[in-house]
Amino acid sequence: EILAFTPEEDWSIVALLAKDGQEFEAKLHQVDGKAFTLPDEEAAKGVLNDVEDRPFIVTEVKRRERRKNPFAPFTTSTLQQAAAKRLRFSARRTMTTAQRLYEGVEIGSRESAGLITYMRTDSTRVAASAVEQARGWIEAEMGKSYLAPSPRLYGGKQQKGAQEAHEAIRPTDATLHPNEAKNFLGPDEAALYELIWLRFVASQMAPAVYDTTTLDFDLTGVTGRRYLFRATGSVVKFQGYTRLYREATESGDHRRLDDLEPLPALEEGDATDLKSLQPNQHFTQPPPRFSEASLVKELEKLGIGRPSTYAQIISTIQDRGYVEAEKGRFFPTPLGDTVSKLLVRVFPNIFDVGFTSRMEGELDRVEEGEVRWRELLQEFYPPFQSQLEAGKNQSEDIIKQLLEAEGETCDVCGRPMLVRWNKFGRFLGCSGYPECQSTRPLDAPEVQERLLGQDPVSDLPVLVRVGPY
Repeated sequence: EILAFTPEEDWSIVALLAKDGQEFEAKLHQVDGKAFTLPDEEAAKGVLNDVEDRPFIVTEVKRRERRKNPFAPFTTSTLQQAAAKRLRFSARRTMTTAQRLYEGVEIGSRESAGLITYMRTDSTRVAASAVEQARGWIEAEMGKSYLAPSPRLYGGKQQKGAQEAHEAIRPTDATLHPNEAKNFLGPDEAALYELIWLRFVASQMAPAVYDTTTLDFDLTGVTGRRYLFRATGSVVKFQGYTRLYREATESGDHRRLDDLEPLPALEEGDATDLKSLQPNQHFTQPPPRFSEASLVKELEKLGIGRPSTYAQIISTIQDRGYVEAEKGRFFPTPLGDTVSKLLVRVFPNIFDVGFTSRMEGELDRVEEGEVRWRELLQEFYPPFQSQLEAGKNQSEDIIKQLLEAEGETCDVCGRPMLVRWNKFGRFLGCSGYPECQSTRPLDAPEVQERLLGQDPVSDLPVLVRVGPY
C-alpha cells in the first residue's frame, strides 16, 4: 500500500479568532453548504480574497453533553497493544512478563498465588465475584459517584471464534493495589500489573462526561458564495473512569475528546476578533508503517492468528530478518520482500489474508464438532502437496527472476548478476555459481586499501586495508 500510494495535494483554511483575550481556531468546514476540496494554492487564495475583511460573527451555537464509557478489560491483543504504546514493551516481553505474573509470587503476608488470570484469551468476560471486588474498591476509595450504575460483565460481545474458556485478563485479587504489589515485583512485572489492574478497575467506573461546544460562523463572500467556518471545543464535566485510566495513543490515532481545548463563552450574534486567515498546504499520506501495537490490531481484525500466536508471529518476522524495527516501526528487508514474493508465487491461495482467516474459522468449527478434522485435511492437503512439489522444482528459477539485478552482468563470464545475502548484507553474485564465483559488494562498504611498502622478508607488497573488520 505504501509503495503504491500516490500523494494528492489539498489545502485547508484556518481562521485564528479571539474573544476577550482568549484565542481559538475555526476551520473552513463547508462552501455553499457542501463539503469541498481546495486542490491547489490558487483555489485557497480565491477563498481568502473572497472573505477578506468579512466580520466573524457567531451564527449558531450547539452545546451537548457527551459520555464516554470505559474500555473492557484486556484481551491478549489489547494488552499487547496497550503495553507497546504505554510501556514500550514488545509483544514477546509483554507475554513473558504476563506469564510470570500468572505463575505467581509471594506478596507479603498473602499466600503465593497468580496475580493475573490466564493471559492468552480473546474473551472480555469477567467473573461476577471479581467485578464486586473492583466495585467495592471504587466505592471505598473514590466515592459512589465514580461507580458505574450497575456491574459491567462484558460478556457476549466477542467476535466469532472467540475463545470463551477463559476470562479477560484481570487481577485475580482486585484488592491488591499496584502500590502494594510493586514492593514484591520486578520493574517489568510491576508496570504490567499496574496496567492490567488500572484497566480492569476502570472498567467498572462511571462514564467520563464532556460538555462539547460547536461555534459556526456563516460568512458571505464578496462573490456571494457562502463559507461556513466551525470551531469545536470540549470541557471535562466529570472525570469518571479517566481519573484512573486513560488509553495510551501513538501517532496516527484519532483525536480524542480529551484533546479538545475549551472555547470562550460566546452566544449567537457575538462578534470575534480575526487575528489571521491561514492557508495550509497538505499532502495525503500513505498508511503508516506498522508498529507492534498496530500490527497486532491488524492481525486480530483480519482474523489471522490467535492470542497464543501474536507474539510468536512478531518475533519470527524479526528473528528471521524479514523486517527491521526502526523507531518502533517495521520496515520490510530485501530478504523479507523476496521471501514474500516467492511464497505468494508458489502458494497464491495460502498466502492470502482471506484464506488464512477462513482456515482459522474452519479449525474453530472442528473444535466445536461441526467439521471432522480428517475431512478438513483431505480438502486442504493434496492441493497443498502438489503446489509444494511444483514450488520445489521451480523455486530456483523463480528466485532468479525475482533477484536478477537489472542491467548488472558478471565481469568474468558476462552472465546476469543476482542479489544475494551474507552476514554483511547484500552483494551481487554471478548467476553461473558455482562454476563462476565472481561477486561485487552492494550494501557492504567497498574494501579500501593503500600500499604501505614492501615486506623485507618476502619482498611482497604490504597493504593497509579498511574493510568489515
